[in-house]
Amino acid sequence: MLSIYSASIVAQAESAGKAASVPDWTGTFVVILLLVVGLFGFVYTTRAGIIARATTKEAVRQPVFLLLLGIGMLVLIINTVLPFFSLGEDVKMLKDCGLATILICGLLLAIWTSSTSIAAEIEGKTAMTLLSKPINRRQFIIGKFVGIVQALLLLLIPLSLCLLLLIYYKVGYDAIESAKGALPAFDWREISWLPFSVPWPIPERVETMLQIMPALVLILLETMVLTAISVAISTRLPMVVNMITCFTIFVIGHLTPVLVQADAEDGRLEFVQFMAQLIATVLPSLEAFNMQAAVATGSIVPPEYLGFAALFCLVYCAAAILLAFVLFEDRDLA
Repeated sequence: MLSIYSASIVAQAESAGKAASVPDWTGTFVVILLLVVGLFGFVYTTRAGIIARATTKEAVRQPVFLLLLGIGMLVLIINTVLPFFSLGEDVKMLKDCGLATILICGLLLAIWTSSTSIAAEIEGKTAMTLLSKPINRRQFIIGKFVGIVQALLLLLIPLSLCLLLLIYYKVGYDAIESAKGALPAFDWREISWLPFSVPWPIPERVETMLQIMPALVLILLETMVLTAISVAISTRLPMVVNMITCFTIFVIGHLTPVLVQADAEDGRLEFVQFMAQLIATVLPSLEAFNMQAAVATGSIVPPEYLGFAALFCLVYCAAAILLAFVLFEDRDLA
């Protein structure tokens, strides 16, 4: 359903030939603020929050965290200065490559952290020590999941800010390269209660920069879904199997909606259509979180779509965590 909606967004943008009007994001910002407040309340007032804080600290102190952060920023900077020879579409190419870079870095951190903080602790008998205290197995799983999500936020927020700033710069650079004229970095304005002028962002740069913010939110939601799956797998399987399984789910989750739609239109390969629908029912439809086509056409993802995507993420994460409860309930930790 979300995949059909995302395709309609692109179709509307192509028929209109320009970007849609900017929707009202007030409700979205209020919901995000409430979620942040609820996250802080959970982390600092519950027993599972103790596990979450410890997991976040462990994830941030890992060398892989700084490695992914450094490599991600380096790739974003290289994509900014590297000519794509795309006939005036370098900004769109930067958006696509930047979103893909952030998504891959987030997935690697989520899968790596869940494997090291759950599977490694179970095999190293550390989990048995934690569970001997007044913390049950369900609190352990929830705390691990929330801690990994916090680590994802600490990775994705700097990478996202870096991408937004680079897009802000790239718009002006691309205007000079395409002979559209120089576009200033800031508009210096005078404010009555200040004795000096202040820099004001250029609207054209800001509109291009803010257009990918919904896509960044969808990347976070997609990584949360795969984090929940990875947490469930880590309760039973080691790191290598976990990584292979999660990346297989990642690939299949992006391909199944395409297979279902193609086979439904063709109608000849019934077995393939049945298997595609079965896999699409069991596995998450990750293509619903892919807004690169909408970004490429200049369309703006509406808040309603983000709401449906967040609801889908919440339901699937809850299902994956419940599966983790079942798998971890009778796991022998001795």
